[in-house]
Amino acid sequence: MISCRSMAIANALVAVFVVSLTGGLAGAQALKVIPVNIQMPPGQRTATLTVINEGSTETAIQIRAYAWDQADGSDQLTTSNEVMASPPLTSIAPGATQVVRLVLRRTPEGREATYRILLDQIPPAAVPGEVKIVLRMSIPIFAQPTNRTAPHVKFHLERDAGQVYLVGINDGLRHEAIRDIVLLTSDGRKLKTASGATPYILAGATRRWPIAEQGPHLLTKETLRMTARADTGAIEQQVRVVEVP
Repeated sequence: MISCRSMAIANALVAVFVVSLTGGLAGAQALKVIPVNIQMPPGQRTATLTVINEGSTETAIQIRAYAWDQADGSDQLTTSNEVMASPPLTSIAPGATQVVRLVLRRTPEGREATYRILLDQIPPAAVPGEVKIVLRMSIPIFAQPTNRTAPHVKFHLERDAGQVYLVGINDGLRHEAIRDIVLLTSDGRKLKTASGATPYILAGATRRWPIAEQGPHLLTKETLRMTARADTGAIEQQVRVVEVP
């Protein structure tokens, strides 16, 4: 099992440098991956991932698929054979493009199925005097069942061992992405949550965001106003501080 907290979320363009210990830049590679997240609508079980080598040297990549869920407020990846990648291992010449075909073995039932593709660069042979930095990209896959799905996220503030958290509970059948969270106190101050590795709350999951700024106003059961951006639209609602039993 792999924790997503230890991985970088996929970027549209990632540069990888090979640095010479004698002081020069020995070479550079850059991979562009399109798209940076994959959506499979109802009835669709195939998708493609395009990898472009914009660097000056050949690079080799490996692609593996994992089931993705959220347990205890953190992202977890588990080895899975439910998504097949073809080819799973390949080399890409400078300026060349590789199309990777992704196939879902079965249609999800009941609620959205979520996976992640890990794209790892395979480091070239070691050369004395050089340090090679390779990349890992994590690309989410959201596969929809045939029934209609939607997220449904409820929020509250929770005080636990002297720390206050914003808690989101998604009891819907589809993921939601929450960004730019701001909490407004009764005296007009803005409190922000600590950013996490991913903005997503998966179906059936709970996420906790630590409040970056603490203060005595959060030691009461005061109602705060929350604003945020979600994939389904703007969020503006009242949230209360509750005690953890």
